[in-house]
Amino acid sequence: MNGSAGNGIRDGVTAAARGLPLASASLVGGIVLFVLSVLSIAFIGLGIGVLTTPAVLGLVRSHARRRRALAADRGGVTIPEPYRPERGRPRSGITGQVERCVFLLRDPATWRDLQWLLVDATAGFTLALLPTVLTLYGVYGTVVAAGLWRFMDGTWFLFVPLTSQFAALLAMGVGWCLTVVGLRFGPRLLHADFLLARALLAPTRAMELRRRVDRLYETRHDAVDASAAELRRIERDLHDGAQARLVAVGMSLGAIEALIEKDPRQARKLLARARENSAEALAELRDLVRGIHPPVLAERGLGDALRALALRTQLPVEVEVDLPGRFEAPVEAAAYFAASEVLTNAVKHSGAERVWLDVGYVETDGVLRVTVTDDGRGGADPAAGSGPAGVERRLGAFDGVLAVSSPVGGPTMVTLEIPCVPHAPAGGAGRPTGARP
Repeated sequence: MNGSAGNGIRDGVTAAARGLPLASASLVGGIVLFVLSVLSIAFIGLGIGVLTTPAVLGLVRSHARRRRALAADRGGVTIPEPYRPERGRPRSGITGQVERCVFLLRDPATWRDLQWLLVDATAGFTLALLPTVLTLYGVYGTVVAAGLWRFMDGTWFLFVPLTSQFAALLAMGVGWCLTVVGLRFGPRLLHADFLLARALLAPTRAMELRRRVDRLYETRHDAVDASAAELRRIERDLHDGAQARLVAVGMSLGAIEALIEKDPRQARKLLARARENSAEALAELRDLVRGIHPPVLAERGLGDALRALALRTQLPVEVEVDLPGRFEAPVEAAAYFAASEVLTNAVKHSGAERVWLDVGYVETDGVLRVTVTDDGRGGADPAAGSGPAGVERRLGAFDGVLAVSSPVGGPTMVTLEIPCVPHAPAGGAGRPTGARP
């Protein structure tokens, strides 16, 4: 009980210490940024606002981001960002300024930020200041009872008139009661301030639906482009590889037919060459089919397909698989080829000596998670190169995400997540295994 009371007092004192700077930021930041925003938007008609509005609204968003970070760090309240992403690289000069100004003003999150500034400067300021004020009332009441009341004769301490020492002692008692209230409810008041910020700074359902529609629109185009590129690759591989060899086999068979009676020895040589061409064409067709959809993936499932992939990788790969069963074929294919791309990048660019591949299903989140970790040099930039972009496009068709952690010096960890639901159990799919010692 004493430990619990001590923790409560410590939390109350912490809330009082944090409340004053938070209230100051809410009041000063809210009023200053709101006034600057209104003036800047009003001056758009004069031409000046076109130049100042993007900068001012950028400050507003920075202020809101700091509050989001503070809410997550001190209140455990997560506030997602609702801002629309900018597409393409902004143009320079006055044209770029006008485009950015229009883009910001068309974003509903901009107007919700301005609304939050007003609410934060009033209700947010009050909620943040109360823990500090309530906690300090006990000290204030003690100073009043110690003799300050004599210089305050005729004034009031809340509802207590300071007319005598007894009244001053009563005021001290009221002050300490308020201190107890502040210590007890101060953390809740700060938490309420963060919840108020979340109510205005988090995306609304309409914003989430709009973002979802935009993402589906982009991923649909990416999926169509990827499918077209894949068809072109298959056509090119067939034309340049297997088709050319099969044509050579047909020509050899025609020559054999003409020489089989006149020159049997030459016919046998052509027959051997035709047999080699047919074998090479068959091997190329198998490689092509494996690139479209590996047979082991269709027959044995994602776990065994990734084990087979690890065995073909040039680096030692340790595989851990913990899956409850099979998934839809498109989901397994997307996870397989995304993991293959990440492993290829690790072999080519990481300078690693060992790779770890972990595959599992997170039931609480409903996602298939594939993690590829290497002990290479690190410093990988997801924005550089087409590999990560291609993986993101492949996962985007399933509403999946790609996360890269690669500090300089390593290790590099790439995590792929695809929302899905398992269906038919697969034999042995849940057994963790090491693909290589």
